[in-house]
Amino acid sequence: MKYIVIDPVIADLGFVKIYWYGVMYLLAFLSAYLLARYRSKTESLWSIKHVDDLIFYGALGAVLGGRLGYLLFYNWSVFISNPVTFFNFQNGGMSFHGGFLGVLMAMIVFNKKYHLTFFQTTDFIAPLIPLGLGFGRIGNYINGELWGRITESSWGILAPDQSGLWEKRFPSQLYEAFFEGLILFLILWLFSRKKRPLMSTSSLFLIFYGVFRFIIEFLRAPDSHIGYLAFDWLTMGQLLSIPMIFIGIYLLIKSYRLEGKI
Repeated sequence: MKYIVIDPVIADLGFVKIYWYGVMYLLAFLSAYLLARYRSKTESLWSIKHVDDLIFYGALGAVLGGRLGYLLFYNWSVFISNPVTFFNFQNGGMSFHGGFLGVLMAMIVFNKKYHLTFFQTTDFIAPLIPLGLGFGRIGNYINGELWGRITESSWGILAPDQSGLWEKRFPSQLYEAFFEGLILFLILWLFSRKKRPLMSTSSLFLIFYGVFRFIIEFLRAPDSHIGYLAFDWLTMGQLLSIPMIFIGIYLLIKSYRLEGKI
């Protein structure tokens, strides 16, 4: 199977270009908004006004944090030499871990406004996030970026690397869209349908995202300008996912202990 090169620009209206990557982000925020509206019907703490502001703060944190995180974690030298590259969104370059931290910072501001606790908010938003992550990975695939490692497996497809060399590679973006997007969404959505201990939904997000990302990184090619950080296999994505897993396990145990269920 051969990768079909897709023009990253959907339409050029002359005064503005519409990019697939931007459309994927729009779908991500729209899905989060619709899911939040649905959840608010069964959550007494959440009104439509809460949801509207939540998505605004969350989107702002995700975009700014995601872009800054990418430059800090993966492209520090470029950022230092040319800080204006921060605004070059149309060519991609977003970091989940940066976006995650950006959303957490935005939620602190949101919580102060509405007098909510940190985990009341994160438990509410955790199931809203995965579908957006899935759309983002589809955007990566359309952009022809973040390909997997070279393989002779039947799971691979013929695709170009960053230098334009065509080789058979794992479509790791699609694996991430499936596991970090669809599967993680189903886990969190079904789990949170019943009343759960405070922090438990947030902790499951940390655990399962971290595990899925850590495993898929073995199939994903490391960033060419970074390579492996240690042991000839550890990537930056894995390094950033390890604390998520352990923090998630700690919070999950703590949440059930506070409820007297452990």
